[in-house]
Amino acid sequence: MAIYMIGDLARITGLSKHTLNYYLNIGLISPIGQSERSHYRYFDESTIERLGKIVEMRKQKNSIRQIKQQFAKEL
Repeated sequence: MAIYMIGDLARITGLSKHTLNYYLNIGLISPIGQSERSHYRYFDESTIERLGKIVEMRKQKNSIRQIKQQFAKEL
């Protein structure tokens, strides 16, 4: 299982670190863990898949609220 940090996600998805941190803050993505010492957050492949869905939904002009509601329905 591959583990990624914010910079890795930014490079893979093309999203800025700022955008990724915003998505973290509003609960659209969640880390699978965090380093106690450095406080780095770690992510896995499921986060990359979720970000792909978010990017596609944004391309379709969905608002952040709509995206959050859609993900809430999937739980």
